[in-house]
Amino acid sequence: MSRILIALLGICAAFPALAQSPDTARTAAPLDTVIITATRTERSTFNTPQPVTVLDARLFHERLPNGLADLFRDFAGLDASGVGPNQRRPEIRGMRGQRILLLQDGLRLNNSRRQQDFGELPALAGIAGTDRVEIVRGPSSVLYGSDAIGGVINIISQDVPTDRNVISGDLMYRYGSAGTVSAPSGSVSARLGRFAVRAGAAYRNSEPYRAPAGTFGSITLAESELVHDSGIRDRSHDLFSSFEVDSSSSLYARAAWYSADDAGFGFIDPARLGQGQPRIQILYPDQSFARYSIGYRSTAVPTFFAHRVDISGYTQRNERHLNNVILIPAGPGATIDTRTWNFTDVSTVGARLELARPIGQAATLTYGADAFRDRSDNTDSSRTVVTGFGPPITRVSNAPQVPNATFRSAGIFGQLEARPVDRLVAIFGARYQTISAETRATTGLERATQKGEDRTLVWSTNGLFRATRNTNVVISFGRGFRTANLVERFFEGLAPEGNGFQHANPELKAETSFNSDLGMRYRAGPFSAEGFVFRNDISNAIRARATGDSVNRRPAFQNRNIGRLRMQGVELSAAARTTTGFDATASFTRLAATNISDPDSPVGDSYSSKVIGDIGYRAPGGRFTAAYTVRYQGEQNEVLVGANPIGPVIPAFVVHSARASVVLLRTGDVVNELAFRIDNIGNRLYAEFPNASFFRPEPGRNVSLAFLVHF
Repeated sequence: MSRILIALLGICAAFPALAQSPDTARTAAPLDTVIITATRTERSTFNTPQPVTVLDARLFHERLPNGLADLFRDFAGLDASGVGPNQRRPEIRGMRGQRILLLQDGLRLNNSRRQQDFGELPALAGIAGTDRVEIVRGPSSVLYGSDAIGGVINIISQDVPTDRNVISGDLMYRYGSAGTVSAPSGSVSARLGRFAVRAGAAYRNSEPYRAPAGTFGSITLAESELVHDSGIRDRSHDLFSSFEVDSSSSLYARAAWYSADDAGFGFIDPARLGQGQPRIQILYPDQSFARYSIGYRSTAVPTFFAHRVDISGYTQRNERHLNNVILIPAGPGATIDTRTWNFTDVSTVGARLELARPIGQAATLTYGADAFRDRSDNTDSSRTVVTGFGPPITRVSNAPQVPNATFRSAGIFGQLEARPVDRLVAIFGARYQTISAETRATTGLERATQKGEDRTLVWSTNGLFRATRNTNVVISFGRGFRTANLVERFFEGLAPEGNGFQHANPELKAETSFNSDLGMRYRAGPFSAEGFVFRNDISNAIRARATGDSVNRRPAFQNRNIGRLRMQGVELSAAARTTTGFDATASFTRLAATNISDPDSPVGDSYSSKVIGDIGYRAPGGRFTAAYTVRYQGEQNEVLVGANPIGPVIPAFVVHSARASVVLLRTGDVVNELAFRIDNIGNRLYAEFPNASFFRPEPGRNVSLAFLVHF
């Protein structure tokens, strides 16, 4: 691995000698991207006092991902769990699920009825209507509240044209050989006087894909195998409109709809994995999501309280069916066959008020309040058949595993940004949050009302010092938090993976974290580089712990607050571009996770190390592009021995991909483009670490083609 890292970083280090002058190339530097998520004020990534990553529309068009989370694996500090075009979920610095806050245009997508490790689907927002994705690597609880303990992902929607009386849009058709993906999409936007409107739609149909033959750890597949439930049929639509009240103020409204059929977590025939392996099927037969939001923005409010105001409100509804089919061998001739059917309906209302005003000549105060309420209704049925221990035993239940419940959250926050000296930017922030969860009357359950409450104060301090004209030093300290959701508090039943029975624990306390980051960014013309070291200690971490008893021959567990988990690591990246159109990027990440309270209990949820190298060419005017990417992932030994069929260590692997695009025709403002990508060029068998607990391999060699029309 060290040789790969040295070679890749050496390529980037050699590029500045061939590069154009700083004045002609500075606008092309990756660190010049303007973002708003980290501090709620517009600034370039180079001048942001936190670790950030930006995925822009160019990446979506050139890399042809099935979903936003597919891109995460190619960047330092980021990863993705899940398989298939729909079920991938993002990870930041080894944390996933409810420890990451997913936003769309600054408003929450997380809901309190998701499993802790699963989190919400980025697919709800889709790619077709997305302009960029801003990722804050590290806690952002001061600005955004609960769940931002590991980081924030803000999906920014495409904007409307700034020029009046202009119509623009794009059309795309994408094909992928893995699962025979067929995905048409399109959007159109226009500005007519003060009124602007945008509409978009996308459809996707994919069959289950096949994993290649090969060996990975203790698993050998003699021939390619179907990964069941790895396909999807989904549809998304969105509509946006805005009205310019004056040159500095606007009203806006947005509506979005998403629906999906037959989306699963994927599995292969357990007989291919060896003796005694369970069959675990987790399938969403259908899911629908609708979201409506309205807002008002002004950057020139003539009041004492604020010079900038942003008010937004939203309502959303998420309905889904979930089927679990789990068949576990329990000895010679004995099996435990459990099938559960769940329907969940979560409705949400929320609002956010954000104000900002300058204080003197060198400081800005940003403050506000936000609140939301999730109302969850659930119905469940299950059937368990135990054979091999005398006459078959059948148990049937219609008791919901999670009672009907309500989850409420409200918080106030303030952030002061100051420039005490010319070279230093310092940001101080704090938030006070109150959250409550309470069960309601539920058909099929006779439990007494259960309640849980949290009141939390968190803070952050971020600083950026300009050491030289081309170098910024970044230091960040902060406390984050995450409140236990409805599933963690109130779930009573068979765990989704079938590995145990989970008891409710409404008394769970909030997780809190203390995070520290120290980093440096360098930028000189077309060359840029950054490096960060970080440590995030999570106190009162919520983890499933064995209770010592069993239910229906399965070990019983309960979510409990344990002592402390520690996530720490190093993130390095560099990029360069030459006058001839060649560019190169390289990155290295090292992650380590430790259970401070129980060092013998593994907590790794991601890779241990990762090296990525990418070299590409862009012809003048962008008429032709080509690139090649290599990703090395080191072995991971933070594994529960016996809990997966791969063995005590998840092996290291290297995957290769290539991509290219060509402009076929340009007529006025209409551009016709063809894009191509090939993944897993070596057609090797492997599984990402988050998918190893029950083996879910990645697709074999996969070719994607897309035809795009921009106008």
